Amino acid sequence: MKKPRWVIDKEQTKRAAASETVWLFGIHAVRDALENPAREKLRLITTKNAHDKLAEAIAAAGMEPEMADPRRFNAPIDAQSVHQGAALEVKGLNWGALDEVCLGDGTRPPRVLLLDRVTDPHNVGAILRSAEVFGACAVIAPRHHAAPETGALAKTASGALERQPYLRVRNLADAMEQLKSMGYLMLGLAGEAEETIESVLQERRDRPVALVLGAEGPGLRQKTRETCDHLVKIDFAGDFGSLNVSNAAAVALYASRG
Repeated sequence: MKKPRWVIDKEQTKRAAASETVWLFGIHAVRDALENPAREKLRLITTKNAHDKLAEAIAAAGMEPEMADPRRFNAPIDAQSVHQGAALEVKGLNWGALDEVCLGDGTRPPRVLLLDRVTDPHNVGAILRSAEVFGACAVIAPRHHAAPETGALAKTASGALERQPYLRVRNLADAMEQLKSMGYLMLGLAGEAEETIESVLQERRDRPVALVLGAEGPGLRQKTRETCDHLVKIDFAGDFGSLNVSNAAAVALYASRG
């Protein structure tokens, strides 16, 4: 019996996802990936100088690097990438299901960041660093129209990509509803909001909190706004305009701490 078209498409998408790889570059990003036992590592290219700096991590990962001339670094990455003589091909990380990752560790109320069409890998990398610093359970973004796992993102994240869950979901609004069913209070950041994070969380800091940030310029989409419990703003001491989304994420996490 012939398979329906939708079944064939689903199988092809699954196979394509399984075959996708990412090239990480730069000493710190490559070292952190080499030291991450959860990361499937496929191919390592280094110069002699980079190899010397990464020797312990390479040995621990049990990899045999391909040596490259620093003048003709042959990894398939953008020629403008600041690779520092090291590039590592890897499979994407699988952090598991949203409902498991976002349960928290039981020591303090969990915090989660959701990104609505934030596509700049440098912004997402910086957000992952802030999420790790402030102990967020996860950074969640849609599978499409969001920054994928890339070498540029990993380099900006400065190792956080290996330690901070970055979940890509099919539908952001559905993920928000799932978190709400788990008891999360859903706060969407919007410049025109009348309430602040602090005012909404007064006497509610023991609740799980999800902070939703939109792309710079368009902000939150209508469906995303409607799914939030409250729209909130970051209270500024002066009239300085809006923060970069990665800075806003850090300030919002700090303001919402339990």
